[in-house]
Amino acid sequence: MEKKELIREIERLKLEKDALILAHYYVDGDLQEIADFVGDSYALAKKAVSSQKKRIVFCGVKFMGESAKLLNPDKEVFLVDKDALCPMAEMITGKDIEAYRKKYPDLCVVTYINSTAETKAHSDVCITSSNALKIVKKIQADNILLCPDKNLGTYIKSQLEEDLKDKNVIIHDGYCHVHEDFTYEAIQEAKEKHPNAPVLAHPEINPACYDLADYIGSTSGILKEAREREEEEFIICTEKGILHQLQKDSPNKKFYFTDLEQLCHDMKKLNLEKLRDCLRDDLNEVFLDEDIMEKASQPLKKMLEMAE
Repeated sequence: MEKKELIREIERLKLEKDALILAHYYVDGDLQEIADFVGDSYALAKKAVSSQKKRIVFCGVKFMGESAKLLNPDKEVFLVDKDALCPMAEMITGKDIEAYRKKYPDLCVVTYINSTAETKAHSDVCITSSNALKIVKKIQADNILLCPDKNLGTYIKSQLEEDLKDKNVIIHDGYCHVHEDFTYEAIQEAKEKHPNAPVLAHPEINPACYDLADYIGSTSGILKEAREREEEEFIICTEKGILHQLQKDSPNKKFYFTDLEQLCHDMKKLNLEKLRDCLRDDLNEVFLDEDIMEKASQPLKKMLEMAE
């Protein structure tokens, strides 16, 4: 089937099924184009809640579909590919969190939205890279666990040093392989090739690279920075899928990447054919245990409240 015909079929099915299609910035550009809304994890979570559509179809990885279901228990939520996972989300479990709680009785568990529903069910509040600093700054507990991403945790701690000086901040040892794989040398080499290009980096990046970044922020923050800064070229240190939106926002600017791969292979599993099949055949609906639903929805709701 030709691409144009495939897109027409998806548009027809979307209307027929009364579906809202959400896509993350890291998926293929074709999916971003056909989606009703494209965003980072925080924006997508908010959009899922505000939509009146009865069906949400997620172009993203498994935890995103789970989060949408937790926030919308009465809606049908579908994943374009049920096998598209986030490796970092699997790097901590509820059992791990309960072990931390035994060691630190008054612990506040702050969990990145890039986590499974089971992990969220053992957490106190969720965060995204967009709202992490705002939320953690408000936490009163003496002991704070930041999980699962050690790099985001390190960045939060470095930025809130004064606010957290009297607190014991524990950082779990998980990571996003795309961002963990960045090296000082690779970014330095890109800077030498493009000396006039500021470096825009995601806080999941390896902390060894912080000093080379002119800006560190969420995916949406990187887009805003590139859009609003006066420079005409930038070095981008996050997943390459962001290029589609960067070029849409700023068609006259140039964007460079390092010589590293910078790809999330799970995000790249998704395509138009799988989206069509999902809509047509009602594939990959997200179902969660009732007890998990009840417990895991609380830290997500807490996140939306505290981020306002």
